[in-house]
Parts: sequence; C-alpha cells; structure tokens
Amino acid sequence: MDKKGKPVHILVIRLSAMGDVAMTIPVLSAVLDAYPEVRFTVLTKKHFAPIFSQLDRVSVYHAEVKTKHKGLIGLWRLYKELSKFKFDEVADLHNVLRSRILKKYFALDGVPFVQIDKGRKEKKALTQKSNKAFHQLKTTHQRYADVFSELGYPINLEDAKPLARLQLSENVLKAVTQDAKKWVGIAPFAAHEGKMYPLKLMREVVKALTDTDKYKILLFGGGASEVEQLNAIAVSNSNIQNVAGKLSLAEELELISNLDVMLSMDSGNAHLAANYGIPVVTLWGVTHPFAGFAPFAQPKENALLSDRNEFPLVPTSVYGNKLPKGYESVMESIPPQKVVDRLINILEN
Repeated sequence: MDKKGKPVHILVIRLSAMGDVAMTIPVLSAVLDAYPEVRFTVLTKKHFAPIFSQLDRVSVYHAEVKTKHKGLIGLWRLYKELSKFKFDEVADLHNVLRSRILKKYFALDGVPFVQIDKGRKEKKALTQKSNKAFHQLKTTHQRYADVFSELGYPINLEDAKPLARLQLSENVLKAVTQDAKKWVGIAPFAAHEGKMYPLKLMREVVKALTDTDKYKILLFGGGASEVEQLNAIAVSNSNIQNVAGKLSLAEELELISNLDVMLSMDSGNAHLAANYGIPVVTLWGVTHPFAGFAPFAQPKENALLSDRNEFPLVPTSVYGNKLPKGYESVMESIPPQKVVDRLINILEN
C-alpha cells in the first residue's frame, strides 16, 4: 500500500527509441515485485506494446504523437484521455519537451509528477573533445529507478529478475528450422554509421562461427534495405537464417528469449535480449558504456570496445550521431577474431 494505505496507479512515460523503452523492463519488474500494491500504465508507441506483455499489472496506452496527439492541442487531447484513469502519480522516464508539457497539464489536477535526471551535464563532459571527463556515469536503468525512489518506491536493481523464456509459436518455428545446434542471434545494424560494425567484418565473424558447424546464426534487422543485405549473408550457408521481415516484434521476442547468445551493436536488440537474461556481446564504436546505456546485468567483458588509443575522442556522443573526420573506420579497431573468441567462450562455457 502507499502512504495512505491504498492501491497505486502510476503513469509511466517512455516514448523514443526501442532500446530506451526496453531498458524500463528490469526497473518496472523490480518495482512490481517489491510493491504489490502498484500497477502501471505505460505511455509509449503502439509498436512497443509486446515488450511489456510479460509484466503483470502493466497496461500500455498508445501515444500517437504524429497524428492525433501532435502539438499542443494534441497533447492536451492526450492529457484529457489520460486524466480519465485518475492516476495517483506520474513517472516521466523521458523528460523531453512533450512530457514537460504534459507535466504542466497534470499539475492542474495536482498529480505528483517526477521526471528523470538525464545527467545532461556529465554526458556533455564525457563526450566533449577537450578536457573529456572519461569515467563511468550512472546507468540509465539506475536513473529510471531513481524516479521511482523519488516517488516513494525505492528498489535495488540487483533484485530484478529476468523475464521468462517464451514458448515458440508456429510462425516462429516455421521461420527457424529446429535442430540441436546452439542459437546465435546477430543484429548487425544500428541507427548511425559510427555504431555499426562493417558488414565485411561481420561476414568474417559469421563465417568463423558457421565453419564450426556447431551453431545456427539467426540474423535480425528491419526495413527493406536491411532485409536485402541480410539475405545476401544468409545465402552463403544453410546454418544461417535471416528472420528480418518475417516476424512481428512479439514473435521476435519469442525467438530472442530462446537464444544462447546475442551479438548486437549499441542498439535495441541488445536490451531486448538482456531482459531475458540472455548473454549479450555488444560492439561499441563512437559510443561507450560509460554513458550508461549498456544492456542490463551483462559482464563488462561482453562489451567489446573500439581502440581509444587510436580514436581518443571516443565517446564522441551519447547516441553515436557524431562521427568526426578520420573516425570512419573506428569499428574496424575491433578485430573479428576478438568477437568470435568472446562468443565461443560464452557458448562453450
């Protein structure tokens, strides 16, 4: 019960990219376990609803920010829709202009509204060119947890339990041939060039794994261009299957939850896999785990980093959208064999 001894209904705001949304799962799960009186409604994009499907006492409200919820009038319409739920509190895990406007609207009803401290100042110091303050910042997961602590629901993230493995549906079983091989998920794409391992090097990683004939490689991606590039990789070997474009997000989560390991860039797939307790090997180019976006509960040795002796400006930005001149080959400083060795170490131990 809350301070007044009543059940509590909290609105959680998290729009933005899939990785940011996926990172809410360990935190919400820990709060739900520690406070059985709490239930959540998550305000996010419709497409992301499957990410929350395994959490009890959680519902999803779809924000349509490009249509009916666009602009000041649209946000007022959204507020009026949300106000019908009579939320006790609001946890803003996004803290952008859109949610700050919603905060003003919720203040009309006196609803407690706590916003995430994104640590913009220290992130700027971490990514600046000169006098770089190069050290580990608070993780995004902890920043989310701090919002709930401020609302009166402190948690220890070490208590967060991974989501349960999902049963594979018929459509997933059709897309992936069943056999005794271990499953290696590979998500080779990222939103920005400076975060993406060159496909020519990723092909070397894939070939080294398939040459063992011990592993099935499952390729993840989205969009026509990515599907086409992944198809070109998959045709080279029967142990490689491209699932991009064949499965819904809900079905991809079924598959991800049954992987033996996931290889990903600093991107959403890393966080989706980590939520299920799957070992995740991440490759970091112009970004760095110090900014706080490493996948949940993964050992440091699973994060393979670009060479800062060769590329001392790393991290150049928090999200990887700044690629300085001369840094085009930053990802090539991670040798394919290093990636292969880390994956096999996980798969064979």
